[in-house]
Parts: sequence; structure tokens; C-alpha cells
Amino acid sequence: MVAFFQSLHKTLAAGVGLLIVLIILVGLISGSFIKFDSSWWLFFWRWLHIMAGIMWMGLLWYLNFVQTPTVPKIEPAEHRAAITKYIAPNVLFWFRYAALATVVLGLILALHKGYLFQALTFQRGVIPIGIGMWLALIMAFNVWFIIWPNQKKVLGLVEASADEKAAAARLAGMTSRINTMLSIPMLYCMVAQNNAGL
Repeated sequence: MVAFFQSLHKTLAAGVGLLIVLIILVGLISGSFIKFDSSWWLFFWRWLHIMAGIMWMGLLWYLNFVQTPTVPKIEPAEHRAAITKYIAPNVLFWFRYAALATVVLGLILALHKGYLFQALTFQRGVIPIGIGMWLALIMAFNVWFIIWPNQKKVLGLVEASADEKAAAARLAGMTSRINTMLSIPMLYCMVAQNNAGL
């Protein structure tokens, strides 16, 4: 059993398998099975969007609440190299692709639900989700075009002098903190659209 859960791929496959079993059991118990109609596909897109968003926000908050404040405390200092050589590149890979997936799936969902352009232009009835969408777009832009290019310098993935690395670290760190700040109203707006009576 322990060996099974040491494999991420097997764990993810088991999670999908468990989901399928639960869907079948709920269908058997309730007598209503999934109809793979347009309503179900809208739900499916929303579920994928939420899954990607959880990964994106989880990694953003991990970086800001755990990794960034903890790394300077690691002693002896040479042990910090394990973070920059192994952990940070992996975290940043999943971080940026989760951001991309969240935005793309969210835009697909909004398009299928028929409010994409109305939300992006802040038309009445979809203002909260529109604000949330714009905040998410700004945050994703920050991830791909500010944080990631600067982190590549910090991690030594591209050539940079010591001064350039220090400046890149400051800019990436500040932008990551800005994204953390933006994540709070963004998540509120995303949930408020259907749940806050707005």
C-alpha cells in the first residue's frame, strides 16, 4: 500500500477511479445517472477550472506563506541550493501551467455560458465575475511575463550577473506578493457572482 501511494501517477489514477466509482454509486442509490448533455459538460468545464485554480492558488500561497519566508532561515546556507535546484523549478512549472489552465478553462466556461464578453466589459449582471476574470488575467500575465522570466535568472536557468539576479529576485518576489494580494478579491468575486446575491 505504501509503495502505491509513493507514485504520484498511481495516486492520481486512483483518485479518478474513486471519482468514477462514486459517480456510479450515487447514480445507483439515487436512481439518476449522469446525462452527458450540455449541462453536464458545463459542469465538467467548471470542475476542471476549479481544480486548476486550486493548484494555482495553492502553489501561490505555498510560495508566499511557506517557501519564501522559510528559505532564508535554512542553515547552513548551502542547503538552500536544494530549494533552488530541485524544488523551486518544479513548483514554478506547475504554478505557471496551473495559471494557464485556470485562465483558459475559465474563458472556455464563460464563453459556453454566454457571458464572456459581457463580463470582460463589466455589463450589469456579471460585474463580480468580470472583476474576478480581469484580476485572474492580470495575475496570469504576472506569472508568465514577470515572475517566470525573473525566476529563470534567480534559479540560474538563464545567464545573469549577481546584481541582475538580486534585482530579478526582488521583482519576482514583489510581483508574487501582488498576486497574493489580488488573489483575495479575485476569489471573492469568482464566488460572489452566484452566491452573494449580487
